[in-house]
Amino acid sequence: MIEILTPSELPRARAAGTLVADILHTSKQRSEVGTNLLDINRWAQEMIVAAGGESCYVDYEPSFGRGPFGHYICTSVNDAVLHGKPYDYQLADGDLVTLDLAVSKNGIAADSAISFIVGDSRPAESVALIEATERALAAAIAAAGPGARIGDISHAIGTVLTEAGYPINVEFGGHGIGSTMHQDPHVPNTGRPGRGYKLRPGLLLALEPWVMVDTAKLVTDADGWTLRSATGCRTAHSEHTVAITEDGAEILTLPTV
Repeated sequence: MIEILTPSELPRARAAGTLVADILHTSKQRSEVGTNLLDINRWAQEMIVAAGGESCYVDYEPSFGRGPFGHYICTSVNDAVLHGKPYDYQLADGDLVTLDLAVSKNGIAADSAISFIVGDSRPAESVALIEATERALAAAIAAAGPGARIGDISHAIGTVLTEAGYPINVEFGGHGIGSTMHQDPHVPNTGRPGRGYKLRPGLLLALEPWVMVDTAKLVTDADGWTLRSATGCRTAHSEHTVAITEDGAEILTLPTV
């Protein structure tokens, strides 16, 4: 299903996006050496409930997962990159953390992810990974607008990641979003320009470049959810939800704090 929002629905999308962004920002600011991933999950739960939102993850049970996800936020550390299930782990200095959050508020969902390094260490490899995904996300947003095609976005992402020297996995990528978290169209992280669905005002897209240092292959943890790099290399992931407008793409998941 591809859902097109009306102008009257966009304020609700903005509210959902702001909530997601503020929760991610606050969780990042509170995350430090010794923070437990289960604490981050608890913070997300408390903030979602306090704001009158609903988790898109707790009851999420897609074909690629094992049972309901059962948590409020994805917490992926170091070689984990997608769908990281929170568990009893305390963050260490230099850990590369990705927080991925999707929340529905007043019937509209928003989805965003951030990667950051905990503590005082700044491993050059981790910094480069994060910066590459952020550049790719900026390129994707710049390529999005009415009349553009999904392939234009995919090509913009893929060009940045390839030039940075990273392999690209196409199993998981961006997606449409609206009254539900995952919708068509799928937005691969590489592709050919001028191909695919033509973007229209009112379309919401979650754009999410993610990358692994030296492989495009994923392996799944015993928890049935957490996806890691097959070689144990580090990973990073950046994501925004955007609304296609009459003259471009509006980022909905920017924090107010």
